[in-house]
Amino acid sequence: MIDTHCHLDATEFDVDRDAVFAQAIEAGVTKIVVPSVERANFGAVASLCREHTQCRATYGIHPMYVDRAQESDLDALRTMLKNEPAIAVGEIGLDRFVEPRDEVKQHFYFVEQLKIAKEFDLPIVLHVRRAVDAVLKELRRMKLCGGIAHAFNGSRQQAEEFTKLGFVLGFGGAMTFTRALHIRELAARLPIETIVLETDAPDISPHWLNGSRNSPDQLPQIAQTLAELRAVSVAEIISATSKNAIRALPRLAALH
Repeated sequence: MIDTHCHLDATEFDVDRDAVFAQAIEAGVTKIVVPSVERANFGAVASLCREHTQCRATYGIHPMYVDRAQESDLDALRTMLKNEPAIAVGEIGLDRFVEPRDEVKQHFYFVEQLKIAKEFDLPIVLHVRRAVDAVLKELRRMKLCGGIAHAFNGSRQQAEEFTKLGFVLGFGGAMTFTRALHIRELAARLPIETIVLETDAPDISPHWLNGSRNSPDQLPQIAQTLAELRAVSVAEIISATSKNAIRALPRLAALH
């Protein structure tokens, strides 16, 4: 199984990170994508991925962190991509949920990081909360090599637009809630070729954790939920979503 979005470097894991990683591997999660969110944690993500070879880094400036970003951070991002193994640029995008927010600054850093992804010929890991159309608008303007729209919660039509542009869609703990009717319908009905699994740990906990810290070892049960929604075997889900993840992030294939 591949967890395509897990912030294993987060402070919530400082007390037991090695144990959390070991539990994930024991549960069958053999590959973990660890996105950075700002320049300040580039080094932590790089160190984590050097120590745990099943982890792979993506580097980027998250839209919720742009208020403390500086333009020199873009040069730092280029330096990381040159000097450290990276499978994507991310987590980048737009967020139209959090208040207050600086939409102009979000847009600036998003577009500049799209340019960097194109420069390095890397896919991207996208944050698109309540900003799907705005993100799609920029992606159409700049031809990239695809990636993942993390925590997807858009419409069926928006999903189709992402897939036309070479993206797959991340589903995780949110679809385990029976009240999440829209997300569950998407998970059940979208072509399986468009779906990857994620935890977004320590966030977006599945319903059985009752709001406590999420962790990558929850991915098998999340996969089971998707299998039940689609009325197929969990083995089919694991096989398909793993292939999709490697198609979207080709450098994952180098993991052994």
